[in-house]
Amino acid sequence: MTTIFEKDVEEIIQNFDMSVFGGKCVLVTGATGLIGKLCTKSLLQSGINVVALVRNLEKGKKIFGEVKNLRFLVQDINSPINYDGRVDYIIHCANTTSSSDFVEKPVETIYTTINGTRNVLEYAKRRGKFLQGMVFLSSLEVYGKTEIENITENDLGYIDILSVRSSYSEGKRMAETMCISYGKEYNVPIKIARLSQTFGAGVSKEDNRVFAQFAKSVINKEDIVLFTKGETKRNYCYTTDAIRGIFTILTKGENNNAYNIANKNTYISIADMAKTLENSDTKVVFKIDDVDRGYNPTIKICLDSTKLENLGWSAKVDLPEMFDRTIKSMQE
Repeated sequence: MTTIFEKDVEEIIQNFDMSVFGGKCVLVTGATGLIGKLCTKSLLQSGINVVALVRNLEKGKKIFGEVKNLRFLVQDINSPINYDGRVDYIIHCANTTSSSDFVEKPVETIYTTINGTRNVLEYAKRRGKFLQGMVFLSSLEVYGKTEIENITENDLGYIDILSVRSSYSEGKRMAETMCISYGKEYNVPIKIARLSQTFGAGVSKEDNRVFAQFAKSVINKEDIVLFTKGETKRNYCYTTDAIRGIFTILTKGENNNAYNIANKNTYISIADMAKTLENSDTKVVFKIDDVDRGYNPTIKICLDSTKLENLGWSAKVDLPEMFDRTIKSMQE
């Protein structure tokens, strides 16, 4: 039986001209994460050579198997990258993504972002003219808190640097500056993808981000419990749309530029999103308290993807279908 994840891989291949990677080799860091996994699978199934940087070889083999066009590079992203084989493109996905880690392990969060990105950039620098492109996966959190709701790539807001929760957002900001600096000083062909919160088939059951918690509540026929008013409002993106966006930025984007990836039609508050999932078995329950769970400060951000759309990309999967596919995938 074809799984939802496998169907998503096929959807990416059908909706993006993978021939641009023909005869090339792509290094994917964080290859076993949600985004890295789907990037890697889509490239491999298209016959593209991939070097998958993973921390756990057994996990990598379990996800991808052993195929002739795949090589594993087993290491921590915090260590220098020493790989002598051919690499034409780099997709840098590796990073901490757990909100609880942002407040419980802020130092590790910072160093993984900064040192990890530096190691990838140093490797890209050594590749020199042989490297055709690199994309760094950033986040909507670099925008901080702003009075502007419709956010273009130039609309940066305020981040409280004395909050440990800022370990992630400030780390991403600094990593972006590092990317642009390597681009300017060493001619690394770097582009930046700023993703809205992205989810879809392949989400781990251990994932504790809000969309995963909501999906698990529906599957387990439990109430969705909100510990805040759920007033944060943002737009989302399904994984297949995000991967096509990343591939588009990598191959068509301008060097030293950032691009938003988001579905403008999914702009919704966390509370309202939870309510769309209510049914006879699952209700939304509010239990507001003062415990610091690493949640982002209340914000209202709708990422404007016009700049990416001008490269020929468009989002295809709406919010109900995002959750439908995610839930079915978790059940599989």
